[in-house]
Amino acid sequence: MMPLWTSEEIAKATGGEASAAFDVAGVAFDSREIGPGDLFVALKGEHADGHDFVGKAFAAGAAGAIVSAPIDQPHVLVADTMIALEDLARASRQRSSAKIVGVTGSVGKTGTKEALFAALDRANPGKVHRSVKSYNNHVGVPLSLARMPRDATFGVFEMGMNHSGELSVLTRLVRPHIAVITAIAPAHIEFFGSEAAIAEAKAEIFEGLEPKGVAIIPFDSPHLSALRMRAARYTGRIMTFGIGKGADVRAVETVPASNGGTLITARFPEAELCCTIAPPGEHWVSNALAVLGVVEALGGDLAAAGLALAEMAGLPGRGARAIVPVEGGEALLIDESYNANPLSMTATLNQLGKERAARRIAVLGAMKELGTRSAELHARLAEPIAAGKIDYAILVGAEMAPLADALDDISHAHVADAKAATDLLEAEMRAGDAILVKGSNSVGLSRLVAAVTGGDKD
Repeated sequence: MMPLWTSEEIAKATGGEASAAFDVAGVAFDSREIGPGDLFVALKGEHADGHDFVGKAFAAGAAGAIVSAPIDQPHVLVADTMIALEDLARASRQRSSAKIVGVTGSVGKTGTKEALFAALDRANPGKVHRSVKSYNNHVGVPLSLARMPRDATFGVFEMGMNHSGELSVLTRLVRPHIAVITAIAPAHIEFFGSEAAIAEAKAEIFEGLEPKGVAIIPFDSPHLSALRMRAARYTGRIMTFGIGKGADVRAVETVPASNGGTLITARFPEAELCCTIAPPGEHWVSNALAVLGVVEALGGDLAAAGLALAEMAGLPGRGARAIVPVEGGEALLIDESYNANPLSMTATLNQLGKERAARRIAVLGAMKELGTRSAELHARLAEPIAAGKIDYAILVGAEMAPLADALDDISHAHVADAKAATDLLEAEMRAGDAILVKGSNSVGLSRLVAAVTGGDKD
């Protein structure tokens, strides 16, 4: 097998100097993720310097490193390791003949990216590369590009932002042939002031489109017109997806499936597909339509994509479902602990209301980065909690106080942190419960999920 990178290629891409000849099979900047034959990039961060972990990386099997100070092991010496990682990412993109898809949005980025990977991989096994985890920022995106195999047929890259201008930089690095916006919601609104400003920032993804590239945007969004106008500056090929009449990729029929998912009939300009979407919820119908739109734009295998969507499992922190033994039987725990904003909270509470259960319990962590609208947006969750017929709510974090005040007729408790919520939930759980756990990642509800399910902390 050809190596991912040779030391000569790394030196040429970064303008560095190789101390010796070596080949690498992977790239990482976290020494804990290094495997045999990998390249370790010693990044300098605010709280740690990767050069302090060079020894650990080589002990784990690293074949070489990118460093800004000489070491005894094989390495490429550069002036700045972060710039070198970006240079390596550009070289990877330059040498690749893969069709590249960029995905952004306020909600659904990671799930859509994973579903798109599954849909493309089903028809092209082993030829599809994607960013792992949520590596979607100024470090994660170049790392994901640098990891792309030279013979990949497709590359799928998630891109995130919480300030204007960030996506502009990332998309010019990725240079997608297809750019997707999943949805617009008041995530990170603290830094923007309005949803309209968030939509403008998300539309930066179109700035990196390759010639004759395709922009794929949500038809049902109130920001459709603004997104379409921004996309039109960079491409004449714009595709919409959604439920409403007029969407290019439209769900003309949706029926609850026996497995908890949704059976949809999706209509395209010149085709129609009936398939099952395994993950439950209306938000997943939207995600799936975006995925099918990408496959259609790529001229891919829609039938294979449909099969992949039918087999999708929930992701940890983003919909994974676990059966938890409790006294007298079992309870269902739905893990949405990785992220939260008003739109995703409403969608998952709506889905919880559809679960067959003796009781429905919602463990809701604070939504971060909502700025001056925090109290208002937290209090507004009272409506979807009521609509979802939630029997008991555990509210976690100081920001949840306005919601606690608004829940006059719904049994609830307001606690300070994830530890207190864990203790309360473990005491409260009963057989037949359906439990939703959702909040911003910094609240730490993943630790609650791990404690209750017996899984790993991370």
